[in-house]
Amino acid sequence: MTTIRTEALTKTYGRGKKEVAGLRDVNLAIAPGEFVAIVGPSGSGKSTLLLSLGGLIRPSSGAVFVEDTSVYDVDASTRIALRRSHIGFLFQTFNLVPYLTALENVQIPLMVAGTSPAEQREKAASMLERVGLEERMLHKPAELSIGQQQRVALARAMANSPSVLLADEPTGNLDPSTAENVMTMFHALHADGVTLVMVTHDPRMAATASRTLELVDGRICRDSLQPGGVTPATM
Repeated sequence: MTTIRTEALTKTYGRGKKEVAGLRDVNLAIAPGEFVAIVGPSGSGKSTLLLSLGGLIRPSSGAVFVEDTSVYDVDASTRIALRRSHIGFLFQTFNLVPYLTALENVQIPLMVAGTSPAEQREKAASMLERVGLEERMLHKPAELSIGQQQRVALARAMANSPSVLLADEPTGNLDPSTAENVMTMFHALHADGVTLVMVTHDPRMAATASRTLELVDGRICRDSLQPGGVTPATM
């Protein structure tokens, strides 16, 4: 079964003569367990593609399927439930709540999912231990380093055990050593069977993925497997 699939995915911005194409007729299949890096110049449509895959940006035409559900052909509540059960998001800006502790930040998606308070704390603590922050659970974002904040964001993204993690420039704000630590955690998740889709400008990070998609002007101009990569599902 294909984890994520698109059909003629197109996204345009603006109107009339000022209309700009963010994505142009993108056909893509991502198989369960792949680690896909999306690369390309600024403005090529990388983030637009990632957010469209996650059900956050409605395309102008075409379709996105997650586990055979057409994401933009269901109502908003069904789409939210689909994201909650299948997809985790990790962004360059972290989006942590500043007045909550690391533990409380990781509890947020668990609370939204209706998990009991005791189980929220247990699962959030377990995720923070997994990313090496067991001694920083009660610290607020301002009391954490940039790298630690990113690890809290990663723990939060994985709190509900999604099958897919979508990451937009996850190492963009990090120093090289911290970026390598984050990528080590990514590969641990990949080894556990999580499907990873990562937008990056860093060729070193892209080279660690099992598959690379290169976008230019909203189109996929290159789709290549790295050694040991997973063959994508047939569309």
